[in-house]
Amino acid sequence: MNGSVELTGKQKRFLRAMGVTMNPILIVGKEGVTEGVIAQADGALRARELIKGRVLKTAPDDPEAVAAEVAERTGAALVQVVGRNFLLFRRNPEEPRIELPD
Repeated sequence: MNGSVELTGKQKRFLRAMGVTMNPILIVGKEGVTEGVIAQADGALRARELIKGRVLKTAPDDPEAVAAEVAERTGAALVQVVGRNFLLFRRNPEEPRIELPD
């Protein structure tokens, strides 16, 4: 894991609660995890800190593998994978938006 964040259970629960109402903004399809997907995820994480992704049935890898790869390549923490959806979190060092519990 290259510099990704380790979250406590309490922080993960907090972020999962926020993620419930979110719509997926990152879609991984039959091309799998491409540079475009990583660039999109990186930009979205910079803007929002917490993003939801969705892995389509046509994707070559299972949702856990896709989520783990996107998290690793963007330096984000993988908050959870539920079904085909996943949540990623990465703090914006310049403008933090989400205040995590200790």
